[in-house]
Amino acid sequence: MLCNDSYNNPSQTNAINDLVGQAYSIKERFKMGGIGSPKMEIVSSSATIHSLLVLDHNTNYSSIELRPKGIILRFRSLLETYALVIPFYKLTIFKGDTGIYSVYMDDYFVKVKADTKAIQKYFKRILDAKIANDPNQSYH
Repeated sequence: MLCNDSYNNPSQTNAINDLVGQAYSIKERFKMGGIGSPKMEIVSSSATIHSLLVLDHNTNYSSIELRPKGIILRFRSLLETYALVIPFYKLTIFKGDTGIYSVYMDDYFVKVKADTKAIQKYFKRILDAKIANDPNQSYH
């Protein structure tokens, strides 16, 4: 679900919480070592997201928030903040070229530059959370 997340909208907040769960509490965030990603540069994106990103001529950055049942990928365009809400069952991550990760959901995708160890480590955390959340997966 792609939505404008700039303003406090209770119905939209409820829809986001239904898809990916409530945000972690402060205690859980400290226990997990944080839930947010470092700032990541967007290399390319799907047509819908690209049409939002080309409205301004700044370098496009995104960040990811980890939730109990999914992730929220946020990016800014002009003065608005947009959120791509992705539940784990629709999340697909590819590691393409050197230092590029692709995040896919349905018709949307965002390719980000993962040029630091912190970003690569964060994507590993996302994949671990996805596996832990999937009841069909088993650890050997």
